[in-house]
Amino acid sequence: MKTPLPQKTNAARILDKLEISYELRAYEVDPDDLTALSVAKKINLPPEQVFKTLLTQTNTGEHVFAVIPGDSELDLKKLAHAAGAKKAELASLKEVEPLTGYIRGGVTVMGAKKPFPAYADETIELFDIISVSAGQRGLQILLAPADYVRAAEATLADLTKGPAPQ
Repeated sequence: MKTPLPQKTNAARILDKLEISYELRAYEVDPDDLTALSVAKKINLPPEQVFKTLLTQTNTGEHVFAVIPGDSELDLKKLAHAAGAKKAELASLKEVEPLTGYIRGGVTVMGAKKPFPAYADETIELFDIISVSAGQRGLQILLAPADYVRAAEATLADLTKGPAPQ
C-alpha cells in the first residue's frame, strides 16, 4: 500500500508560485513533545538544520518572527536590536494562532495570516538544506536556505544564545 502524499499547505503553494524547489517530509506528531529536537530526529536531520519559527512582540507593539536553529535558544536582546527595537518578548501562546493562523508546532513565516517581518538566524547559510514547518504539525519543508530567506523575505541576523541546554 502506498503512503499518501502529504497535503499541500499554503507555505508549499507559496514556494510553488515562486518556483522554488522543496521536499515535504511528514512525521509522526507527539502532542506532548513538539520540540525541534524531536522533529529533527523524526525527519533524520541534525537539530541545527531544523529551524523553529517563534512569534515575538517588540516594545513598540510590532510582532516579528524569529527563525532559529532547533538546538538554539532565542536571544531576545539580539532580536530586538535586529528589529530596531529596545526590547522583544515571546508572544503568548494564546496570541499565536489568531495572529498567524498556525498552531504551536506548525508555525511558519510563509502563508501566515499577517505578513510580520521575519528575522532568520545567520547560521541558516551554513547548510545546503534546512527544514522549517510547512504550516501544520507533522509536516516539514526541506529547502535551500537562500530560497527560504527569499520566500520568507527574512532578514539575516545573529539571534541565538548558542546551543540550548539538552
